[in-house]
Amino acid sequence: MSEPQRCPDCGSTELVEDAHYSQSQLVCAGCGYVLSEGLLTHTVTEEAFAQEVRFTESTGQNESLSKRKRHGLKRVRDLCKVLRLPQTFEDTALSYYERAFDHPSYHSVSIQKKEILIGCCVYVTCRQHNWPLTMGTICSLIYADQTNFASTYLHLVQTLKLDVPALSLTDLVKTHCKNFRLFQQSSSVPTHFSEDMEKVVERTVQIVELAGETWLVTGRHPIPIITAAAYLAWQSLCPAKRLSCTIPRFCKLANVDMPLPVQQRLKEIHGVLLKMASQLSWLSILGLSKKTVVQHVGDILKHRRFLLNKSLQDCAEVTQDKSHAIEVGDPENLALAKVGETPEAISQGALCKKQKAAVKRPFLPPCLTKVKRMETEAGASKVVFTGEEDISDSEIEQYLRTPREMEEFQKAHSWD
Repeated sequence: MSEPQRCPDCGSTELVEDAHYSQSQLVCAGCGYVLSEGLLTHTVTEEAFAQEVRFTESTGQNESLSKRKRHGLKRVRDLCKVLRLPQTFEDTALSYYERAFDHPSYHSVSIQKKEILIGCCVYVTCRQHNWPLTMGTICSLIYADQTNFASTYLHLVQTLKLDVPALSLTDLVKTHCKNFRLFQQSSSVPTHFSEDMEKVVERTVQIVELAGETWLVTGRHPIPIITAAAYLAWQSLCPAKRLSCTIPRFCKLANVDMPLPVQQRLKEIHGVLLKMASQLSWLSILGLSKKTVVQHVGDILKHRRFLLNKSLQDCAEVTQDKSHAIEVGDPENLALAKVGETPEAISQGALCKKQKAAVKRPFLPPCLTKVKRMETEAGASKVVFTGEEDISDSEIEQYLRTPREMEEFQKAHSWD
C-alpha cells in the first residue's frame, strides 16, 4: 500500500481539493500550501493555440506568500492556540505580523528576531485587549531572551505606532500566582504548605500596593517584587509552620524560577513592614524582627493608610523643626534638628530607637536614600580649607611666577 501524499512545507497528510475560480487545486488544510493548481487560458491567442497556463501566472503577478511569511503566520496561530486566545485576538495578531513583516525595517533582520517578532505581536494583542499575560510566559513559549524580547517589543510599538495600555498590576499578580504549584491542589506539595490561591492573591495584591505606595515598585521589574510579596503573603497566612521556609525553598516548592533581585526586594519590604509596625502601639513593645513581623502582616495592611499618613505628618513636623532651628540659630536646637528629634520627644522619652529611626527618614525611593548616604559619607571625609594652611617647600614653587620672586626665594634660603 502506497504512503499517503504529504505537504512538502509542513508534512501534514490532510490535503483537500479546493475549487478556486472553477479550477481544482490540491491544498494543505494545515498551512494552506498549494500542492497543485488547475490550468486555464487567459488570452484568445493562447486559446487558439490550446496553450494552458497556471492560474498564478494568468493573474499577471504571483500572489503566493513567501515560505518565511507562511511559517510566521502559522507560528502566530499556533501560539494563540496554545494560549487559548479568542479568534478576534488571533486575527489582530496576524494583521500585526503581516504589517511588521512587510515593513522595510524588518526585511534584513535575523531569523531569531523574526521569531521574537511573532511573540511580540501576540503580546501586543493581549495587552490591548487587557488580557493578563506576562512577558516571561511569552519568552518561555518561544525560547527567547527577555532582554531581546523587550527591545524588539518597544521597537515594534514605535514602528507600527501602536497604542498599548498599561498592564494592571492586579491582573499581573493574578497571572503570575497561577503558575505557583503551592497554590494548586497537588499531591507533591505538603499539606501544611498548600494554600488557597484566592487568599494568597488578595494579600499579595495588598503587599504589592503597599510596596508601590512606599516607592519600592517605581522603575523596577515587577516579577521579583510580586514573588517576594507572594512569599510574605503565603508565610503570613500560616506563620507557625512556614517561617522556617526560605524563599529559595519556596520557589523550588512552587516550581517557579527565583529572580535574582528577589532577596533584595524581600529585604526592602521587610524594612517597610518593620518601620510601620514600630508606629503601632501594640506592636512597638514586642521588639519585632524581619521574621516575627510576618505574623502581624494582616494588622499592618489593615492600618496601612493611617500609618502612611502618620509617616508624612511626622516628616512634615521634622522638616519644620529643622527650618525653625536654622532660622533661630540655636546650636542646641540645630543639633536636635540634625538628628531629626524634637526636644519634647527627648524629654518625654516617648520614642524608642526604632521609632526615632522611622521619624528620621520618611518613605523615600531607594535611589534617594542611597544617594543621601553616599553624600553623607563624602561630606564626612571632605577636608575644609580656610586659606591659612602652611605651604610646603615642594609646593611653593607653583606660586612663583617671576624671576625676581625666584631670586628672593633663593636668597632667603641661601643660609641652608
